[in-house]
Amino acid sequence: MGNSHEKIFGTDGVRGRANQYPITPDTVLKLAQAVAQEFQKNPGNHGVVIGKDPRLSGYMIESALTAGFISMGMNVFLVGPLPTPAISMLTRSLRADLGVMISASHNPAEDNGLKFFGPDGFKLDDRVQDRIEGYFKESKPNGLASPLNLGYAKRIDDAQGRYIEFVKNAFPKDLRLDGLKIVVDCANGAAYKVAPTVFWELGAEVISIGNAPNGININLHCGAMHPELLIETVKKHQANIGIALDGDADRVIMVDENGTLINGDFLLAAIATSWSAKNKLHKSGIITTIMSNLGLEHYLESQGLHLVRTNVGDRYVSEYMRLHGYNVGGEQSGHIILGESATTGDGLMAALQVLALLVEDNKPASYLSSLFTPYPQILKNVRGIKKSHLQDSNVVTMIKDLQGTLGNKGRLIVRPSGTEDMIRIMAEGEDAQMIEGFIEALVDVLEEKRS
Repeated sequence: MGNSHEKIFGTDGVRGRANQYPITPDTVLKLAQAVAQEFQKNPGNHGVVIGKDPRLSGYMIESALTAGFISMGMNVFLVGPLPTPAISMLTRSLRADLGVMISASHNPAEDNGLKFFGPDGFKLDDRVQDRIEGYFKESKPNGLASPLNLGYAKRIDDAQGRYIEFVKNAFPKDLRLDGLKIVVDCANGAAYKVAPTVFWELGAEVISIGNAPNGININLHCGAMHPELLIETVKKHQANIGIALDGDADRVIMVDENGTLINGDFLLAAIATSWSAKNKLHKSGIITTIMSNLGLEHYLESQGLHLVRTNVGDRYVSEYMRLHGYNVGGEQSGHIILGESATTGDGLMAALQVLALLVEDNKPASYLSSLFTPYPQILKNVRGIKKSHLQDSNVVTMIKDLQGTLGNKGRLIVRPSGTEDMIRIMAEGEDAQMIEGFIEALVDVLEEKRS
C-alpha cells in the first residue's frame, strides 16, 4: 500500500504501473467507492460509463471499478475499447453521473490509469478530486448499497457507432475526402477500429498501421509519440497525409506529404486561421499552454489573433475555454479541443477539422508546416532538486535576469514536476546557442542546491 498522505490524483487523473499501488484491484475498487460517494449526492438513478484502451491490465481494472461502483448502488455501462473523448461524449449522451476511461494515454503497456469525467463531460476539477481523496482515506466507504439496491452492469453494444457518428457530425456536411490517400497510425490503442472507419466512410483511401492491439503493444514504436513508422509509411505509399493518434486517441499529430512532422502548434495555427476567416473563431484568439512555441504566438499576432497560455494539461485549457468563451484550444503535444461542446482533447475530431480546411482550399498537407517557423525550443529536466529551491534568492534573481535578457524575443519557464523532486526548464528564442547557454547557467545554479 502507498503511504496514507500520498495524493492519488496526478495532473491527469490517476496513473501508475499496472498491479502496483495505486493501479491494483483493491485500490481501484476502493477508489471507485470513494468516487461513488461524491456522485451519489444527487438524488436519482446513478450511472457510470466505463471505457478503456486495449491494454492487458484493462480487464483487471474494469472488473475492480465495476465491483466498486455496483457495491455503492451505481449502474455501470461498459463500452469496451474506445477513445477517451468518446467516454466524455457517452457520459453526456447516456445522462450518466460519471465517465471513467481506463488508460495511461501515451505511456507504455506496463502502465495504466484512470481519467474521470463529470456528468457535463468535463474532467473533474481539483476541488472534487480533493473531496474524493478524503473519502478514499476513510477506513470504509459510507453508503454501501443494501443487497437489493446494488447496481447492475450492462454492455453498450453500439457505442463505437455512436461515437463515429458524433465525430463525423463535426465535419462539414458537403465535404468528402475522395482522392485523399491517408495513413492512419492508431498506436495499437483505443481508436484502432473507429479511426480508420471514420476516414474510410468519408471517402478517403486509408492505409492503417498500429491497428492490431494485443494488449502489450500499445504505443510501442508507433503512434503520436513515435512517428518514425508513420513518416516511413507516408513516403512509401506516397500518401497525401499521415495522422498519428496516441494510445487513448485524445491527441493527434500529423505528417505532410514530404514526411515533415506537424505538431499541435501547427494544427492550432491552421484551425485558428481557417475558423477566423469563416468568422467561427470566438474571441479572435485561442487557448494553449506555456509549452506552445513563441513562433505560434507571433504568427497569430500577424493574423490579428491572440494566444492565452495556461498551465500544462489539457483540462486547464478546456477549463479556461469554458470560463472565457473560447472555442479553439490545445497543446503542442497534439491535444486539440474544439467547439463550444468539446470537453476534452479529441484526436479524430481535430484531424477531421484539419482535413476539412485542406480539402476546402485544395491545399497540400505541407501548407500546415509552412505557416510559421518555430523558435528553437530546449527542454531540460534537472532531477533531485526540490520545489523549495526555486524560492532561493540566487535562483530567483538568475531566472529574472535571463527572462529580462530574452524580452519578447524568447521565453524561459522553470517549473517543478508535480510528481517527483525534479525541476523542468523550457527555454526558447531566436538564437539556439544563446538559449543553450542560458539553460546551462541555470542548471549550474540549481545543481549547487542538490542536497
